[in-house]
Parts: sequence; structure tokens; C-alpha cells
Amino acid sequence: MNFTTFEVENSLRATAIDTLQRKVTVYLNERADINNVIVNGFTLSPSTGVWADSAMYLNGIDMSSPLTTQLSLYHDYEWTITAIQEIERYFTVEQQIGSSVIDVPGCRVIAYVSSSAPLANLLVKSIKLGPSVATMTPEISGKRVDFTRLLEVDVTAHGRTSKWSIYVLPKEESVTTERVDAWSCVAWLYGAGEAGKDNGFEYRKADSDSWIKLSESQITADGGSFVGRLTGLQPTTSYVARAYSGADYGAEVSFTTQGTAQMPNSDFENWWLDGKVWDPWAEGGERYWDTGNKGATTLGSSNTYPSDDTPDGNGRSACLETRFVGVGVIGKLAAGNIFAGEYVKTDGTNGILSFGRPWNLRPTRLRGWFKYHSAPISNVSSDFDADKLKGTPDTGIVWIALIDSDEPFEIRTNPKNRQLFDPEGQEVVAYGKAEWSKDVTDWTQFEITLDYKSTQRVPKYLLCTASASSLGDYFTGGNGSILMLDNFELMFDY
Repeated sequence: MNFTTFEVENSLRATAIDTLQRKVTVYLNERADINNVIVNGFTLSPSTGVWADSAMYLNGIDMSSPLTTQLSLYHDYEWTITAIQEIERYFTVEQQIGSSVIDVPGCRVIAYVSSSAPLANLLVKSIKLGPSVATMTPEISGKRVDFTRLLEVDVTAHGRTSKWSIYVLPKEESVTTERVDAWSCVAWLYGAGEAGKDNGFEYRKADSDSWIKLSESQITADGGSFVGRLTGLQPTTSYVARAYSGADYGAEVSFTTQGTAQMPNSDFENWWLDGKVWDPWAEGGERYWDTGNKGATTLGSSNTYPSDDTPDGNGRSACLETRFVGVGVIGKLAAGNIFAGEYVKTDGTNGILSFGRPWNLRPTRLRGWFKYHSAPISNVSSDFDADKLKGTPDTGIVWIALIDSDEPFEIRTNPKNRQLFDPEGQEVVAYGKAEWSKDVTDWTQFEITLDYKSTQRVPKYLLCTASASSLGDYFTGGNGSILMLDNFELMFDY
């Protein structure tokens, strides 16, 4: 008994529904009142179920903290509903060093300024402490304020007022090297200095005395905080970096870059035929990749298999074919796919998959070669509007992600307890994808850039998957779509 859809007013993006953990997560924009969220609509599976609290939720509910509710169908199923609202907040003053510390639960702001800053008559350059609909009393943006003592302001939104405390403190150090996040061929440098000054970084190899100045094009500044992207480094090599602001230098920070690695069998050379199931590894060899063939072969033959058609005419490639498997109209669409992980078991005619292999490096890009034939979408699940999708071009997809959860990500395609990967999930460190909805008849190189949520988080698993039909997890796609892949390569520099 599950939620299949859940829509609220002022949503920022689609609601995430985790049927295994029975969790609904809604994402609110800044205009939303998190203390009075209106549910616009929902659907349940199966449709004969009952949501006991639906009337109360449809009239508006306080989602400032997680809520529990029950769905009923022969038994009661407890669900948790959580709202996440990201509100942009900032505070800047003249001669500020670094970024302000904004403590939302404590309604407190701390900013540091140069020791020469006029605290008794300091210009507030910008301030925003509440949602976009909030007002502030007194209004201090663009005004000179006495910060020799605590300043308090009232921030009002949706009829509720919070009192914020603002502290501005002098700082003896004019520049600090805050940290270095070292990858394989890239390092991210974080510093704080006085806003408006010449702020940047220098670096050197640990065994060299010559400092190299990082170019301005590789530095991003936000007031007195600045970040440098240092590229072209050698793997497993020691370096030293320091921040500067004007003529002053921060402390020297030593760091060592990570090594590099590739995904095993990423050229898709190794295969063996186990009965009627094609497996993407050598018999008795390392199982890094897997496919949905074990599910597809319950009603037909393998729809992911090796091919002698390759970019250079040598070796093998992977051929992923979307195919309707079954007899007559009895069966379902099986999207050709391949993924780093393991096919766990078949649930009826659905799959349970373990996505991800252990990994702690931070690649920047994935390169590979592909060919694609897009067949018109012939099969559409009840999750979508068939009239809008049927007959439109199918879409092939390759995506890669890094996650820092303690175990691989479990995929379930059964609608009763479906769980699919969410690129915006909290466990996601980085993600990137490439999609094609037109025929590409010649071998063509593609490149996917990984978009990192944080330069500091270290992944625990790498997920990489491809499908001839991007909606294949919903058994939706075009019978006859074919995606061919070869020579995947992880890159570690920009």
C-alpha cells in the first residue's frame, strides 16, 4: 500500500517517494509557508486503499518537522512525510573577511571584519535572513550601523516574526587558508580575505621552493570568501597551497592527491553465455557489470549482448536492445540495459537490482563511444499519459553517479514497492548523464561531466548505468530501440 504521487502547493521540484522506507519528501520553494502546506493531490496504489488523514492534509498542515500518517488496506502502513525548504540567506558588510556564519535554528549571524573597520559606523552591503516574502525591521540594507554592540532585527513572514541577533567582530588575521579538498588531478582551495582586495591562491610541489600563482579564471569569489580550482596536478603527489589577500598570506596547507582507476571491463570485451543469459564478464572472472537479462529471459532471450561492431573494428562492444518479451499481448517491455552492480533477483516479472560498486575517487568526466537507434515508443505504463508518449521517439541514456551511503543503492521496478534512483537524493555526491532521442548511425564519442554537490564529500560507491530506453524502469519505451556502447573511460581533470 503506497503513495504513487504526492503534490503540494509551491513545490520546488518533484516529490520523492521511497516505497521501501515508506517516506515521502516534498521540496518547497521560498514562497511556501512550511507551517501551512497545502496538498494539491495524491494517488495511492492499489486504488482501493485509504489515506485516513487525507482531509486534514488537503486543508493545510504544519510540515516544519516530519509527520507520520497511515495508509490502510487490510493492514495499516505507517508513512513519514517530510518537507525540505531551502531559503537563501546572506549578510555582508564593508571590509568583511570571509563569509558570514548564519545560524538558522539560533537566529544568529556572526560576521568578521578587518581590525581597521569602523565598527561604530559600518556599511551593511546586503542582508536577507528570511524567505523571499519576508520583511525586516529595522531595514538596514545599504545603511551605516553601529556594530560596537549586538544588533537585533525582526524578520516577519506568513504572519510570524523571528528575532535575529547580528554580531560583527574584528579579526586580527586578514586572510586564512581554510582548507584544501584534494582529488586525483584537481584540488579545491578555500580561503577567506577582505572583500574587494586582490584575493587568490599560490601553490607549489612539496619538494619545490617556487610558488605558482593560480590564475584569476580559476578563482570564484563570494564577498570575502573565495574558492580556487587547481587543475593539472599529478596523481599521488604532495603539494602545498596558501591563500593571499593583498600583500598578506594565509597559512600553508599541505595535501596529497589521490590516485586514478578505471571501471573493470569498461571496454566491454569480456562476456560469457550462461544458458540463455549473456553475462558481461568472463566465465569465472570479475563480476563488475550486470544486466537485466535474468529478468528478460523469464519471457524471452537476452536483450543485452556482445557485438563485434566496434569503433575501431576490433574486439567487442555492448548492444542494448529494448524488446517486448512474451507471447502475443501477454508479456512486457524489457529495456536493454547494463549497469555497475548486480542483478539480485526477479520479483515476478520485475527486477531487484543492486546499483553500485565500492569507490572512493572523484572523477570529473566519463567518456565513451555510442551508436543509437530510436524506435517510436510502443509501450507506455500507467504512470504516464499514453496519448502524449506513444509514437514519440524513444530516448537512450547513460548516467553516472557517486554516492556516500553505506551500501549500494537498491532498485526495485515492481510498481507495488518501486524504488528508483533520484539524482537529487541526499546520498548523491555527484551525478551526470547523456541522452539521445535521434538515430546516431556512426560510432560517436560522448562525454559526461559529473556535477558535484560538494568537493569535500568522499564517495563510497560508483553507479554507472545505460539503457536503450530511459523510461525502461517503468516498462515504457520503443520496441526495437538499440543502444551500442564501447570503451568507457573515467577522466580525472578538467
